Amino acid sequence: MTNKTILKKTEQLYEKLKHDLEQIELEEQDCIKVSELSLFKIDDAVRTLKSWVSTLEFECAADEIHFFKDLKPLFISKFIYHSRIIDILTYIPAAGKEVQLRYYQQEIEKLALYYDKHTEFYGYYRRNATYLDQKYFLRRMYDLKMSLPSGLYNYDENFTTSHDHLIAQIIAQKEIEIFLQLKIEKLCQYGDRNDVPASAMIWSESKVSLVELIYGLYQLNCFNGGNIELSEVIKFTEKSFDIDLGNYHKTIFEIRTRKNGPTKFLQTLQDRLLQHFNTMDNGK
Repeated sequence: MTNKTILKKTEQLYEKLKHDLEQIELEEQDCIKVSELSLFKIDDAVRTLKSWVSTLEFECAADEIHFFKDLKPLFISKFIYHSRIIDILTYIPAAGKEVQLRYYQQEIEKLALYYDKHTEFYGYYRRNATYLDQKYFLRRMYDLKMSLPSGLYNYDENFTTSHDHLIAQIIAQKEIEIFLQLKIEKLCQYGDRNDVPASAMIWSESKVSLVELIYGLYQLNCFNGGNIELSEVIKFTEKSFDIDLGNYHKTIFEIRTRKNGPTKFLQTLQDRLLQHFNTMDNGK
């Protein structure tokens, strides 16, 4: 396969993976079960990706860097994320609100320690720097004088560069932190309603309409560039509007199968906005 073909196929494979993970989330409500099933899908996708790339010699360095810096980490980050979610939820103490809050906070502190350990590379990544890309993201091009991952020699050199795994780890860490923050906020919100002030912003349409809007924005990758689970977007929305959206999986299914069309609210929104703009134009 040519470079452009493999890059395009990789993007398509990732879109399919995101769709598969979304379907799992819609069909399962237990978070641990969602992550367990997701890991199987991610593993299949990564194995497919590896079969394409391990024997491939990229035609130019720029395409190889793009693959290992921008594409492969998207897959691996999801594997890291779901693996950690299983660990976090499996070992959460069943000892009351305060103990659980402390547990989640300690998990966030672990993330901070990881950033501190890799502060130099994290800064490089956050600045969108490129001057070391040929050492970081080309296979078999690592510099022994640089700070390298401790498990480098266990990696498959045909499918791994010195720093692509760190990119995946950074992406996953951000999503894990969002997950933990939302757990803390929801625990405060529902653990003791008096501890959290009421939201000043109230959603005054139906809950179904809000789910339809969120789901539409989610499908457009409007949140975190698409690198976030639907459940986390729902949790953030619930917290922001002080609202309980209930079984949103069932709501999405009902939206998708309703007889008068799945985008009733979005269509009304579009019609109202166009009407408003036309009124403004006619008033000039």
